[in-house]
Amino acid sequence: MCPVLDLGGFGIDTVGVEGIETALIVPVPEAEDAVGAYRARYDSAARWGVPAHVTALYPFVAPDALTPDVLDAVRETVGATPRFSVEFTQVSWFGEQVAWLAPRPDAPFRALTEALWARFPDHPPYGGAFADVVPHLTIGHDVPADALRGAAAAVTARLPLRAEPREVWLMVGAPEPDSWHTAARFAFGAA
Repeated sequence: MCPVLDLGGFGIDTVGVEGIETALIVPVPEAEDAVGAYRARYDSAARWGVPAHVTALYPFVAPDALTPDVLDAVRETVGATPRFSVEFTQVSWFGEQVAWLAPRPDAPFRALTEALWARFPDHPPYGGAFADVVPHLTIGHDVPADALRGAAAAVTARLPLRAEPREVWLMVGAPEPDSWHTAARFAFGAA
């Protein structure tokens, strides 16, 4: 029998796949036209199947630990977060390695990450690697700086982007092409 993770009716085949992880993201479909082509070339997460997004909590719990209680806790935490509007008004950088869109305001994303981390304290954002978790929408990373600068200039010409995030997605996958899939969706509360 082939081991399949069944989350909310979405079966994810885990046979022969190493490094399966989960993430909670805020999808930003309004950004796809501006960043999609660059993410496809310069952001490995896009090639893995992750849409344009701002990360809420990654890494999240192991796939085999995604119980109904965990999903209920995420639903409750996200549901306690009011809907909000945001603009992406500028391209920012982490060194010369990562070009990203800066959301304004970023406070709703920070509050969401903090609330999820408080609910799941064993899962710090980015494994605890950063003292300040900066909300961002990645355009590209770890490619030649000239390529990223060209992408940044092209995206800048399309700004500002306005978005109205409405939900958080639980995604499951591995660092392989087209392996990430949405396993569950959680709606924000009323504005």
